Amino acid sequence: MEGEADGSDSAADVSALGKKHLAMLERLSNRHQSRPDKSGSPPPAASFESTSSFLSLFNESRMSIESRLAQCRLADRSLLQLNFDEISASIANLEKLVAESSYYLPPYEVRSSLKTISDLKQALDNLSSELIPKKKFSFKNKPARKEPTAPSSKGAEADGHGSRPAAKAGSLAVAVPDSPGFRNRANEVLAKDVRGLEVGEFTLSDLESCEVRLIGCTRALFVHRLRNCRVYAGPVTGSVLIEEAEDCVFLLASHQIRIHNAKASDFYLRVRSRPIIEDCTGARFAPYRLNYRGIEQDLEDAALGEETGNWSKVDDFKWLRAAQSPNWSVLPENERIGTVDISELSA
Repeated sequence: MEGEADGSDSAADVSALGKKHLAMLERLSNRHQSRPDKSGSPPPAASFESTSSFLSLFNESRMSIESRLAQCRLADRSLLQLNFDEISASIANLEKLVAESSYYLPPYEVRSSLKTISDLKQALDNLSSELIPKKKFSFKNKPARKEPTAPSSKGAEADGHGSRPAAKAGSLAVAVPDSPGFRNRANEVLAKDVRGLEVGEFTLSDLESCEVRLIGCTRALFVHRLRNCRVYAGPVTGSVLIEEAEDCVFLLASHQIRIHNAKASDFYLRVRSRPIIEDCTGARFAPYRLNYRGIEQDLEDAALGEETGNWSKVDDFKWLRAAQSPNWSVLPENERIGTVDISELSA
């Protein structure tokens, strides 16, 4: 009985730490997003004060996650998966924080922070495999892949804080944010004027053979599990995070863009920092080619009015040699699409 009580207390401690950690990240994110800007332009890059503040909070968060990982060994086995899911969400939020802060951090600090996050993911994966062993192999018929189906709602209106896919056991992918967006659709034109969106974030998740048209500025765009899609989006004042895309075309303008696990996809970008790719193959890059009524003003408001040329300066974080990474290339001019105009949102 005493052992059971100790296990319950430990599990409660891990859960409490998780809630405290998430609350801390939320406060940090709110502070970062509400930082006053009297000049109307982005903060100066890499000031000592902002960098040191970020590092202090980042390290506090890292130590919190490491502590919770250690306490999982003492937790009730029936609550392990819940604890792992909470820790995975904390790591995802920390990764989001790095992306949102990257415009003022020195490149070394961005790389170092992302390496720390990668190590935390690996530690969680190892611990999950150790404490929740996978079932022994047996021959079974592989179930047919379920195709995403379109809901019966009218038109292509964006979801509210709606369906978020349940996290797979042991999955370390970036958690799908519970924000407005398009989810679980197939063979549709999905259009939305995002100007005035209260949350400021937009999510595209589990889409197949869809065309997405987003007019106006957003603060952040999250993309998860897209296949054979075309995404035409107005400027993003913060970050674009892409997790799993295959045979897709993206037209994106943002301060920071990170792409993970993309295959055979084209990216037409305008970006203030160097695009980051990881675990990608066949990614091709070209300059931004989107138009709609009012886009020039939106680009100016997002501090993206000028072409920086960074679209062709891609950092492959999994390619450490001095030679050009084979995982990405510049899209040949004769294969690029023309300017896409989405002034009319409907098809």
